[in-house]
This record gives sequence, C-alpha cells and structure tokens, in this order.
Amino acid sequence: MAVRSMTGFARAEVETPAGSFVWELRAVNGKGLDVRFRLPQGMEHLEADLRRRLAATVSRGNLQASLQWRREAGVPALVVNEEMLSKILAMSSRLVADGHAAPPTADGLLAIKGLIDVAEEALDDTASGARDAAVVEGFDAALARLEETRREEGAALHGVLADRLAEIGTLVERADGDPARTTEAIARRLKEQVEALTAASEGLDPVRLHQEAAILAARADIREEIDRLRAHLAAAGALLDAGGVIGRRLDFLSQEFHRESNTICSKSNAASLTAIGLDLKVLVDQFREQVQNIE
Repeated sequence: MAVRSMTGFARAEVETPAGSFVWELRAVNGKGLDVRFRLPQGMEHLEADLRRRLAATVSRGNLQASLQWRREAGVPALVVNEEMLSKILAMSSRLVADGHAAPPTADGLLAIKGLIDVAEEALDDTASGARDAAVVEGFDAALARLEETRREEGAALHGVLADRLAEIGTLVERADGDPARTTEAIARRLKEQVEALTAASEGLDPVRLHQEAAILAARADIREEIDRLRAHLAAAGALLDAGGVIGRRLDFLSQEFHRESNTICSKSNAASLTAIGLDLKVLVDQFREQVQNIE
C-alpha cells in the first residue's frame, strides 16, 4: 500500500437535466476523521450515504465537501403567497378606511419580502432518482481524484522521511563510533578528574572517589539508547515500506526518537557526543513535522 498524505484538493462536475453539479473536496491534517458537508437545500438526504463512501476510503484528516447546483437558465415561474397577500390587503383596507394610509400600489406590494417567490421546478421520482445518482457518481469521481493527489503527495513525503531516517541512522552510527565512548577515553577522563579532586583536597578518600567515578561512567554509557534508536529506525523503515494508514505509529516512533536523542545529550561526557545529540534532535524534529502530514 502507498503512503498517503492527509492534504489534497479535488473537483468534479456532472451534467444532468436538472442542471450541473460541481463537487469540491478539500482535505487538511487532522488527528481523526472530521468531515463537513455543504449541500444544496433539498439534497440533505444524500449525506449519510456520502459519509459512508468517504469513510470507506479516508481514515484521517479534516475534510470539507461542498456541492454547488447550477440550474439551467430560463424564465422563472413566480408564485404569489396568497395567504400573505390576503392579510396585507385586509390590513391595508382598515388603515385606508381609518385615514392612516393610502391605498396600496403594485410596486409597494412587490417590494414586500416573501410575498412573491421563485417556484422550483418539481421533479418526479424518476428524475429525482436520476439526479441523485448523478450527484453521487460525481462525488465518487471527486473522491477518487482526491485520493490520487493524496497518494502523489504521500509518495513525495515517503522520500523525504526516508532521507531523514537515513540521516538519523548516520548520526547514530557516528555516536556509536565516537572516540569519546571508548573505555580508554572514559578511563583517562575519570582518572584526570579524580587526580584533580584528590590534589585539591587532602580530605577526600581516593577509593571512594574511584567508586563514584565508576558509577558515573556506567550512567554515562549510551549503549542502550543507541540500540533502541536502531530498533526504532528499523521499525520506521518497515512502516514506510508497508504504507497504508501509518501516521499515528510513525508519530509515536518520532516521539521515541526524540526521547533517546535527549537522553544521549544528557548523558554525554564529551563535546563531540553532545554535538551529535543536538544534530539528532534537529533531524528528529524535521522527521516529526513531516509525519504530521501522513494519514
């Protein structure tokens, strides 16, 4: 399966006897799946089916699906609200009889909101069903195009993430092979520190100092961190190769990368190891930023 991004845009248009319908789908990052539909009045009954179709394809992301209905141009049919007109004329008659108003004019009546409306052309069951089927077909086409753009961006992100993993792996091997980690280097630094402390104060117990130095040397060992980073690298590489919905698991691994990098910095007993740890943190942050785009 391919790696997919959570961002994308797609558009699809279908023509029907009832007019043209234009779908626009927009997708951005999200922790879960959040879908919002904007449908023309009278077509809300399609939303449940459209949501099922989308959920079968998309697992994560914030999506907006909007449908525009462009009706064929023509001479509109006007409908008068007879009940409202009767009430207005009756009220006008009373006001005119009492001398509070002049008789109503045609232009005055036409200006009253809601008195005259444009009649929608009614569709029979067959025409309505054909229209709905065309709208759903257009939605499927837009959804397919959206997935195509998400796969294309996902392929690009796959390459970026693979590069970051390779760079992290290089730094891990540099940390493992750093001369400051050799037993001889650690022993030499500790010996120098113990001798300096002993010379500075005659009251310090050299044996006790050596014991404390040995404990510090054990705590400064980063073998476990390096082993865990190698395991996380292998797991992340396997996820990228497998593809599919892997964003959450990659995000978890990026957090583990960050934790091990911090530990290497805190345990470091040499400037060279500290520099490697800081470079690791930079790469891990770059990796995690890109992972936020993966479904």
